Order: sequence, then structure tokens, then C-alpha cells
Amino acid sequence: MRVGRELGSASASSSQKQDRPFHWAVPIRVAANFNGGVTDGELDGFFGSGGNPEKLIIDTDPGIDDSMAILMAFQTPNVEILGLSTIFGNVATEDATRNALLLCEIAGCPDVPVAEGSPEPLKGGRPRVADFIHGTDGLGNIFLSPPKAKKIEKSASEFLVEMVSQYPGEVSVLALGPLTNIALAIKRDTSFASKIKRLVILGGSFFALGNVNPAAEANIYGDPEAADVVFTSGANIVVVGINITTQTKFTDTDLLQLKESKGKYAPFINDICKFYRDWHVKSDGVYGIFLHDPVSFVALVRPDLFTYKKGVVRVETQGICVGHTLMDQGLKKWNTSNPWTGYSPVSVAWTVNVDEVLNYIKKMLMKP
Repeated sequence: MRVGRELGSASASSSQKQDRPFHWAVPIRVAANFNGGVTDGELDGFFGSGGNPEKLIIDTDPGIDDSMAILMAFQTPNVEILGLSTIFGNVATEDATRNALLLCEIAGCPDVPVAEGSPEPLKGGRPRVADFIHGTDGLGNIFLSPPKAKKIEKSASEFLVEMVSQYPGEVSVLALGPLTNIALAIKRDTSFASKIKRLVILGGSFFALGNVNPAAEANIYGDPEAADVVFTSGANIVVVGINITTQTKFTDTDLLQLKESKGKYAPFINDICKFYRDWHVKSDGVYGIFLHDPVSFVALVRPDLFTYKKGVVRVETQGICVGHTLMDQGLKKWNTSNPWTGYSPVSVAWTVNVDEVLNYIKKMLMKP
């Protein structure tokens, strides 16, 4: 099944230079099922546990590691990608839209709808853009030619509400950037949160340092007000913080193995990862790359490779700790109500089977 496209106008990135064509277009294949997993509190409705393809929307700011996760999704059995929605973060929103369209073409699926999201956070103002990590084009400064396909006319929040309303209880959403579009969908339709099958979020840093500053992780910091709306919405949320994703990385040896593999997307991924790898060396002293977005995708399709704790999560929206995610694990019975009181708990990834997650990522990215 393919969602019908409504064509709109796509704007080219202002940072684009020396455009060159890509040569990695491949067909998509759909096949077998996934395994499930348990948590302290159990994740219900495990991804792929039924016989039918799982419906998925990816809300994304591609971005190098976003691109890896998206191409993994196109490679993964039993996934029906209903569309991509775009948001600022690694690049400006219009550039994220351009890259999302390119990724669909690279995957051989140019008809997958791409809905452009908000150009700014909920409270307005200039968004934080991490082009110093991902390059001015968001793809490691490889400057591809513009995509042939166009974004749809609907906004990201409109598209999200429409798809989740059309398939209530069937659509999972993988949120790889700031949560502005998800918050706008919640504000647009008060029943939206209850109709999502599962919302897997890459964001936050739980009982660990951030990566923007000591307090905050980049996606949550990008729109803390939106994140707090989402975390308190009552949706079935699984959140994967950088306390998990920074445990999982490709070393230079892994990157070489990917380059020399027969993976469908290996040449493209090798090209975009050069810039990303050099930034990791300069910033973190890591000779390789962290796999934030691919790990979050694995949490969606293979939850059995993680353990989870349940608790209410709130986000600081002011002061020096803006963007900080703080979880009440329920370990203490509070004497009075507090800002965590009365909200539904979410599942926070607590531990990860690093070897198995790496194996899964390699399997998908090196798949011929």
C-alpha cells in the first residue's frame, strides 16, 4: 500500500554548491518479522509481532546518522514506510526536506511522501542547527543534485494527524530530531497521542552528561517546550537517550568494513561519514562515529536488545539547565504533589546489548 502524494513546491537549500548526481538508487524489499522484548513494565504491541507489515512514519532532520537510520528502515523486512516528516536540527527544515527526498530516491522509493515540518521551535526564534557536525548540506558536504520529487502540500503535523487517524493504533512514529512536529500534531488533535501505536524518541540524557552542554541533549535542547508537551501527552513512548547511544559506535575498522562490503548503500554512507568521523575525532577524541539514530531505529524493531525503566519524564524549559530531561523512577513516595504528579510514565532505555545492536546495524547497512 502506498500513501497518495499531494505535490507541493520544494525549495532548494541555500547552502547547496557544486551539485553532483547520486548513483545509489535501489529497490525496496519487504519480507519477514521481528522479535519482541520485555521491559520492567513491558512494552506492549511489539514491532512486527503481527503478520502484516508495520506502518511507520519517521520524523527526521537528516543529517548523517539520520540518513543511516532511514536507509536501514528501507532495508528492514516487514516495514511499510508511510512517509517522512522533516524538522530542523542537523540542518534547517527546508534542507532536511531536500535530504529526505534524496534519501527516498536513493532507496528507490521516490513516491514515499515527504511532509515539511516547522521551521522553528514552538516558542519561535532561530532554531539551533548542527551543520558543523553534518556539513552545510547535512550530508557531509557531498552536495548532491536536487531531488526530482517534491514535498507534499500538507505540513508535517497535518500529515502525522491524518495518517494516525486513518490507521488508529497501527502507526509507529520514530522521532529522530527535535519534537516540534509531534507537539504540533498533539495540539492539532487531542486524540493524536492515544492513537499512536508507539512513539520511539531519540532524545535526552538520563543520569548522564548532555552533548550540547552538561545538562542537555541536542534534540531536546532544540525545542524543550515541545519535548515537555510530548513527554506528558500520555502517548506510548519509548525514549532512547545518549546515555545509551554513545555506548554504540562504529570504529575506523567498522567503517572500513562497511566501505569494503557489498551493501546497497555502502558507497553513499562511506561518502557522508567522512565529515562526520572527522568531527568525532576533533570533538570527542573518538576515532569513529556514534550511531545515535541507527540505535534508536533498532530500539523500535528489536526492543529485546534493550532493557527499560518506566517513569514520568519532564523537561526543563528555562534557566541554565534548559533542555534537561529528568525522570521520576517512582522510587520515593512524595509527601506533596510536584511537576511530575499525574502524568503517565514512559519507557526509558536503561541498558543495551551493544554487540547485538552493532551486529544488527551492520547487517542492515551491509545488506546487498
